[in-house]
Amino acid sequence: MTANVKKGKVVKVIVDRSLCIGAASCLAVAPDVFALDSENIAAVKKDAPLDDEILLLSAQSCPTKAIFLYNEEGKQIYPEI
Repeated sequence: MTANVKKGKVVKVIVDRSLCIGAASCLAVAPDVFALDSENIAAVKKDAPLDDEILLLSAQSCPTKAIFLYNEEGKQIYPEI
């Protein structure tokens, strides 16, 4: 686990549809969390398990950094701003 997740527990995951290119690397890392929709854009599954380490790895695997992770205070913890 990297320092990014240590800034707080991940409680919110957002996929920026304008950045996603459908590479599906997030699905390879976290198939229980992500799915491709009818437009081949990644989406977070309803009631997806929010495991900090898996979420960070899947976000880091995204070639366009389209996956944003937020902590319980609403602060973006990945990608770092």
